[in-house]
Amino acid sequence: MPVYDEVQAANAAFAATFTAGDLPMPPARRVAVVTCMDARIHPERLLGLNIGDAHVIRNAGGRVSEDAIRSLVISQQLLGTGEIIVIHHTDCGMLTFSNADLAATIKRNLQVDVGERDFLPFSDLEQSVRDDVATLRQSPLIRADVPITGAIYDVTNGRVIEVVRSPAAA
Repeated sequence: MPVYDEVQAANAAFAATFTAGDLPMPPARRVAVVTCMDARIHPERLLGLNIGDAHVIRNAGGRVSEDAIRSLVISQQLLGTGEIIVIHHTDCGMLTFSNADLAATIKRNLQVDVGERDFLPFSDLEQSVRDDVATLRQSPLIRADVPITGAIYDVTNGRVIEVVRSPAAA
């Protein structure tokens, strides 16, 4: 059975008892979370969030890319979020390659030259969190009056460890 058929059946069971259809569009907890797409991370469960509580933006590495900033701007400006949490994690695949490595793999497998594309890998997990919080704090598109916290999720024990907290500008 294809995975899609399995998830479709699971969705039918979910929809049969679904009662959250009247939730408002803005998140109840007024928070946006940027985290990795890693399948071992279940951001809502590890942060104690329910449907409708937060915006969760996921990408490879949980990086504050231009697209993550785009989503955060919409989250803040149109939907009222007032706090940002950036969560990277241990044993992240983004620690295992460089841009040159991935470019060579793509060239070999797809015969495509990616040019100078930055896939945003990193070699220091804690520093990547600090860098992403700094990127947000320096962006003119992100409100200065929101607290931004950066943390690391440990995939081996389920704990979230704070790395940096950047309070809202006074």
